[in-house]
Amino acid sequence: MPDRPCKLALEDGTVFAGEAFGADGTHDGEVCFNTSMAGYQEIITDPSYCGQIVTMTYPLIGNYGITEEDLESRGPQVEGFVIKELARRHSNFRAGGSLEDWLRKHGVVAIEGVDTRAITRKLRIQGALRGSISTEILDDAALVERARNWSGLVGQDMVKRVAPKEAFKWTQGFESKFAMDHRRKTGAYRIVAMDCGMKRNILRNLVEAGCEVTVVPPDTAAEAILEHKPDGIFVSNGPGDPEPLEYAIKSLRGLVGKAPIFGICLGHQLLGLALGAKTYKLKFGHRGGNQPVINLATRRVEITSQNHGFAVETPSLVKVGGVPTHENLNDKTLEGFSHKDLPIFSVQYHPEASPGPHDATYLFDCFIDMIRSGKAPTAEEMAAAQARLEGKAG
Repeated sequence: MPDRPCKLALEDGTVFAGEAFGADGTHDGEVCFNTSMAGYQEIITDPSYCGQIVTMTYPLIGNYGITEEDLESRGPQVEGFVIKELARRHSNFRAGGSLEDWLRKHGVVAIEGVDTRAITRKLRIQGALRGSISTEILDDAALVERARNWSGLVGQDMVKRVAPKEAFKWTQGFESKFAMDHRRKTGAYRIVAMDCGMKRNILRNLVEAGCEVTVVPPDTAAEAILEHKPDGIFVSNGPGDPEPLEYAIKSLRGLVGKAPIFGICLGHQLLGLALGAKTYKLKFGHRGGNQPVINLATRRVEITSQNHGFAVETPSLVKVGGVPTHENLNDKTLEGFSHKDLPIFSVQYHPEASPGPHDATYLFDCFIDMIRSGKAPTAEEMAAAQARLEGKAG
């Protein structure tokens, strides 16, 4: 028996037993998997994972410890963390401590020594499942019953748990010499960012693209946002089901046509709903740093970082003026759209991904181009912006 036993129970009755390496306690959430080989601390601190118990498919986690300046928010956001094997010794001169100590400090229940391949296969076949992770409830039947009684993510407003309460300014770009290449631009476009659970690297990319950024809560009224006289509006990523976020959808409806709007992930879904499209829940979602996305106009493929469990329904979007620009090559779901008449575009994936591919960082330049032109970028114009960025990098 392990020194600190821990169990993960799924609503279908399956129970995985292992050893705790985080905090003691009991938490409920939607069990999902992430295929990234690195980036565990960015995943754990991504607010989009609020309400979820994350299983890492890569077998060895924790080998480079925790570096505070690389976090994507103020601290951990996951309900639980599941891995095959914990690296007992971290090796990274930037690290401030170990993953184990950091999770324990922040109250995250984590389990190792379980068959993460079996968990992943189960989720791939059955779809995302409700689950409970515990160091306290070790009776299998009781823990399974708890998992079954959890409400789930559909219909729940998870954004309220991670969104800011007040507006604030953000001025930090990529200050660290270990971050991606600096590309700070001048121009100082005024951007209002609706924060539904935003990753810090999105804000850093906006600053690097030449923006003065004001961050506002997602329930900020359209009139209050327009009082900032924004050159453009950004709608962020965030957790859970977009449909219950009626306050954000209402604000966006009041902003459509008033200023150029760019959305990422949950922001992409909210823009679709604001325009009159529909969203739906994916079977097991897209989570990882290797999702292939194709530009529908140029047929060029990008490798992207993703984290979402819902998607915009393409036919309903086309009916309200949306123009699909990108598609997922694995399951053909919508990954990006613009509008035929309005300065609006969005992507379902994460162009700010770090660590991860930088194939899509050009989209922040597309946002600036849209502000200048007053027109949504076409898929061809997006591809041209990507080629310009690659030329500079070369």
